[in-house]
Amino acid sequence: MSESGSSGLVGGHYLVDVAQPLPEAGGGLAAFAALDRRGNRPPAMALRAGRHAPVRARALRSLTTPIEGLLSPLAHGPGPAVDGEAAWYVVCEAPSGRPLSAGLRPWPEAALIELVLRPAAHALDQLQTPGLTHRAIRLDNVFQSAPDRPVVLGAAWAAPPAMHQPTVFETPYAALCDPAGRGDGRIADDVYALGVLLTSLALGRVPMAGMDDLAILHRKLELGDFTALTGGERLPAMLADLLRGMLAEDPDHRPTPALLRDPARTRGRRVAARPPAHAPRPFRIGSLAVWNNRTLALAMAVSPANAMTAIESGALTHWLRRGLGDATLAVKLEDLLRHHVLNAIPDKGEAAATLIARAIATADGSMPICWGGLAIFPDGLGPVLAAAMAGHTTALGEPRDPDIARKLRDIVLTEAAGNWANMRADREPAAAHVIEARRWRAILQVKGPAGGLPRLAYTLNPLMPCASALLQASWIVQPGDLPPALDAAAIATDADLLEPQIAAFIAARSERWLDREIEALAGEGEPATRALATLRLLSEMQTRYHPSPLPGLARWVAARTRPLVELWKNRERRAAVEARLQELAAAGLLPPMRALLEDRSGHAADVEGLREAVVSVVRLDAELLAAATDNGQRAAIAARLGQEIAAGLGLIAVAATLILAALG
Repeated sequence: MSESGSSGLVGGHYLVDVAQPLPEAGGGLAAFAALDRRGNRPPAMALRAGRHAPVRARALRSLTTPIEGLLSPLAHGPGPAVDGEAAWYVVCEAPSGRPLSAGLRPWPEAALIELVLRPAAHALDQLQTPGLTHRAIRLDNVFQSAPDRPVVLGAAWAAPPAMHQPTVFETPYAALCDPAGRGDGRIADDVYALGVLLTSLALGRVPMAGMDDLAILHRKLELGDFTALTGGERLPAMLADLLRGMLAEDPDHRPTPALLRDPARTRGRRVAARPPAHAPRPFRIGSLAVWNNRTLALAMAVSPANAMTAIESGALTHWLRRGLGDATLAVKLEDLLRHHVLNAIPDKGEAAATLIARAIATADGSMPICWGGLAIFPDGLGPVLAAAMAGHTTALGEPRDPDIARKLRDIVLTEAAGNWANMRADREPAAAHVIEARRWRAILQVKGPAGGLPRLAYTLNPLMPCASALLQASWIVQPGDLPPALDAAAIATDADLLEPQIAAFIAARSERWLDREIEALAGEGEPATRALATLRLLSEMQTRYHPSPLPGLARWVAARTRPLVELWKNRERRAAVEARLQELAAAGLLPPMRALLEDRSGHAADVEGLREAVVSVVRLDAELLAAATDNGQRAAIAARLGQEIAAGLGLIAVAATLILAALG
């Protein structure tokens, strides 16, 4: 599957018509008609992706051939702007009918099995082969072309998995998460959503309509999903048996898509699940009434501060023993509290969050990572980081909301994903999560723009565009797209083009070959050091990605290389270098500018000339000093000789006078 080519067409073939929206085709996402320029092709549509809701890169890479019964992706890439904003599209087959949400009515059992269950199960079975999930099965994203035709599952590739799923269509554990943090999940999650879809069609209405999200979650965890969703309504016997399996609380108890293709066989496969113990009287945590271990985990996740008080006071463990009759869980929570007290973490907030996260996982191993009121599954961390950026970042490129930034940073630094996986190792192997958690922490701990939350966000979201405010007019996904965008930005502004978001983007997408230059940008040494790092970084990018002239960017760089020019000591040479630098900047050539300013032989000659000049100055100073010293000695000798000569002449004069007097 290709991205947009130089022709401006998405995937090189699809022309997006933003003047022709398809309001019912996108399952809640903006959809537009797309024309395949190759002709004689089925109708296509283009789903517009959100800048901070990354498309599903792995699915787009893996789904190279269409799947029957599914609106498969055909291409993706940048396309025409909408309302003046850059846009990225995922092109898919267009639905040939309206969504099932249009004119919702009760369906007969035979139609549900033949027209909904079988074709949907076939599509999910094909998705499962490459290890993918759909995660967008809901009434407005399943389509039917005619009353007697099988349904088709809608597109699910232009947003994070399950991000737009209504709470009722998700398991309570996924629905509890931040919408962007639900993760790819398992094919069993799609089986669950398909079960909710069948229930809605059988009843002719959406279950639990009008209830708020928290009430829906609480009802499912208290009564069980099948009972909560059907609400005591009588369903056809065969369908009811199928739904009990599809809506099972334990995903391992749900039938596979392959098994669902044979409903009679599926009906005979019943897995007995032991219902959780139910207390005769509830225990309250915050606004929620706790009846069993599942609602306990929910209450602790929703009201962590109240849960902390209940654990520390001993009231919760007392209720677990006397009310729920679960002494084992009470002992485990007491052990967690004891460990919390003995291994006091200086940061009280982190210590409390760690204790509650472990208590939640202990109470119900199906729960996601719960940290200070934020719930995510490990593979949902990337989309949550992207959503947290949302164009509102600090000068360091991190989320402006300090609360969400702190929680995400704590989740990574404490390796919460690894700890979460270890606590549920009996459900799935923990090694992969532990390794990933360590890698995330290593990236976060790198100083400067080569690390931190922005670098981690770009690393975990390979198709997330650069979130810099300087590039809002462009949709930059690959490092090769960056040089011309920076060139345009340099003409429009004099701001720092290598601000943290852009530096983090380069660091994440350059596969580490520019790490040294990026780390040097954060240096606190001489201005010449940063100027040289900037020049090296941008010249390398021009050489590798964009050999064409970049005059705006080159002039911007030249204006910031004054510290490098000042390194030349010879005035004539410095003037020549500066003049040549301006010529190269006008030509938009960064590599020759770097070669000029990094000219080792020229710098060596300049240093040698400086050394010779210094030696000459020292020699002249010595000679002058010597001359000054010699003149003083000569004056003293002359004075002494003058005195001696004068004395001699005086004696001669006296002698002559005496002789003349004697001769009379």
